[in-house]
Amino acid sequence: MKIDRLIGILSILLQKEKITAPELAEHFEVSRRTINRDIEDLCKAGIPIQTTQGVGGGISIMSGYRLDRTILTSRDMQMIMAGLRSLDSVSGSSYYSQLMEKIQAGSSELVSGKESILIDLSSWYKASLAPKISMIQDAIENRQLLKFRYFAPSGESERTIEPYYIVFKWTSWYVYGWCLKRKDYRLFKLNRMDNVKITDKTFECRSVPLPDMSAELLYPRNIRVKALFEPDMKWRLVEEFGTKCYSETKDGKLLFIEDYSDMDNLVSWMLTFGDKVEVLEPVEVRERLKEMADNMIKRYGRKKK
Repeated sequence: MKIDRLIGILSILLQKEKITAPELAEHFEVSRRTINRDIEDLCKAGIPIQTTQGVGGGISIMSGYRLDRTILTSRDMQMIMAGLRSLDSVSGSSYYSQLMEKIQAGSSELVSGKESILIDLSSWYKASLAPKISMIQDAIENRQLLKFRYFAPSGESERTIEPYYIVFKWTSWYVYGWCLKRKDYRLFKLNRMDNVKITDKTFECRSVPLPDMSAELLYPRNIRVKALFEPDMKWRLVEEFGTKCYSETKDGKLLFIEDYSDMDNLVSWMLTFGDKVEVLEPVEVRERLKEMADNMIKRYGRKKK
């Protein structure tokens, strides 16, 4: 993982006066070209690294530079620790736990008391998710094409992408990259990806924009839904849409009016409420729910042989 190696390189440079690129490459078991890219990334991050050629040359940090923790407050450190704990919940390794121990040991005056924020990014798919994330990180770092089978509502397809970002959004993990099939940037949900493989083909990095993860762009809400919910469903409406999403009618029912993005998802969502909701609009949703209910009555109304 690249972030692991960057931290490792910085740690070595802070401890040693000078080290060569071949020595770093051997230590981290990567190519010299990868080390050169890492050094370039550290320089971009503001670390004053210098290289000298010839006998006795190597890579070093400019004299007088040191990491100054005085700009960090106790609250800053708590946020950093919370972030590291969240990454450990999906990493599939103990790396971040070990890193937290190092930070705590060197920053005892800033990390004190009980943690106030706990973030768990893991899911039921942790066993399969962690290897995917690790593999995608390797592909991004080494600029190798990623190939996988993708399961979407429109069907299954084989995809090959130039991976650029791993994204956590809406309680799920995604990979963002240039899709060779669609000739455009696409967002792929990791849980829908199967048979993920790093190919031996490399790619030149595009001037890739940061992914626009706004819900309005990716999921435009162009379906106006109006429905009446039973009062005991208030907790679900509040949890999913907030306290302003409904108004109470004279008979105590909850009038729900919202814009939705996908007809199929809307029908599926309404089905989860069973007989606790009556859809008023759109008519298409009412008709589809009625058709499903009729089919279920036929199926479950049959006498067992």
